[in-house]
Amino acid sequence: MTINVGDKIPSVNFKQITADGMSDVPSDDYFKGRKVALFSVPGAFTPTCSAQHVPSYVSNAAALKAKGVSAIACVSVNDAFVMKAWGEAQGVGDEVEMLADGNGEFARATGLTLDGSGFGLGERSTRFSMIINDGTVSHLNVESNPSEMDVSSAEHMLGQL
Repeated sequence: MTINVGDKIPSVNFKQITADGMSDVPSDDYFKGRKVALFSVPGAFTPTCSAQHVPSYVSNAAALKAKGVSAIACVSVNDAFVMKAWGEAQGVGDEVEMLADGNGEFARATGLTLDGSGFGLGERSTRFSMIINDGTVSHLNVESNPSEMDVSSAEHMLGQL
């Protein structure tokens, strides 16, 4: 079953590398009491994700925050070390938080998975974006073709806010 507008975000733990090492980021805590722009990509360091998707959110971070977004987060089925390195390579700074869904628990719990085994990627998350208000999905944008970025862009999300 795929998550829908009006549904609560599933309770999972993301991983993140901080100055103190690897830490759990419980979804219940992360989304509680604020508006979050979340976008998901099939893989770190992949062409569309690196050339278009992350830069879309970095360049529009101020505009999203001006429309009431408290945080912008990128999630991918990659480990926390890869997500940290990718964020540094993309120059996300404090604009976008990189959340690792290393075991694909969030992807499976939302029903937004992608079979990337034909490319040697295994099960991944498909390309999508969500606006989450206090743990509840208020907008959901899922790409019909995960190799393209159209409805999951920051520009599209700005039009929804």
